[in-house]
Amino acid sequence: MGKFALRGVALFYLAAILLAPLGLVVWHTFRYDAHDAWIALTDHNTLHAFQMTLIAVGISVPLNAVFGIAVALAIVRGRFPGKGLLNAFVDLPLALSPVVVGVALFLLYGRTGWLSGFHVLFSLPAIVLASIFVSLPFVAREVVPTLREVGDEQEQAAHTLGASPWQTFWRVTLPSIRWAVVYGVVLTTARCLGEYGAVAVVSGNIEGKTQTATLAVQDAYENLDHAGAYAISLALALIAVVVLVVMTAVRPREGH
Repeated sequence: MGKFALRGVALFYLAAILLAPLGLVVWHTFRYDAHDAWIALTDHNTLHAFQMTLIAVGISVPLNAVFGIAVALAIVRGRFPGKGLLNAFVDLPLALSPVVVGVALFLLYGRTGWLSGFHVLFSLPAIVLASIFVSLPFVAREVVPTLREVGDEQEQAAHTLGASPWQTFWRVTLPSIRWAVVYGVVLTTARCLGEYGAVAVVSGNIEGKTQTATLAVQDAYENLDHAGAYAISLALALIAVVVLVVMTAVRPREGH
């Protein structure tokens, strides 16, 4: 009886926190005239906002994947002074508010900032920088426990047989952590797709130029275009669901 009660509580909590809000977005999207939602989604500025979002995701996710693997290897396999600080600093984006991240980037690259010579504010590079910062820890945090679990016996055996460090990484290390990397990439993608606070500060939210999809949702809602706001929100949610479905569909094939 206790097991069923625990499952019931877990399912109720999941439904109340996750499924109910998503269900309301779907319901409100189709509550309005579908034609209005379609017009909002096919608007030039909306399409440009999605383009900016996907470009930022396309740049940020691969960079953070490479960085996350490198940092995880350094934390688990490396021996150097300050490793504990590195391990702590990786989690810094999780502790900071995204708005604080945006303000920090604004102060750093603003007219009086230390890197004022790099004119990145209110442009795509600023959006990419903000997305990279807020999504930086996810791949590393998925790979670190996996590396510790698999150990380094196989890597040492590969070195003993004459494999170079690069060959060992590609043929031994990477295959053993591939699904941890995949999970980290999925989390990173979702974080970049939904980022609002940091991007809102550094992008300038210029419609048709530096506006992302999440910022387009805010603008549509504030302008009382509720059909457009819900339609864009639903499109963002569907993109995230597609990423999860693709990952789930690919994994069983990998096991055969």
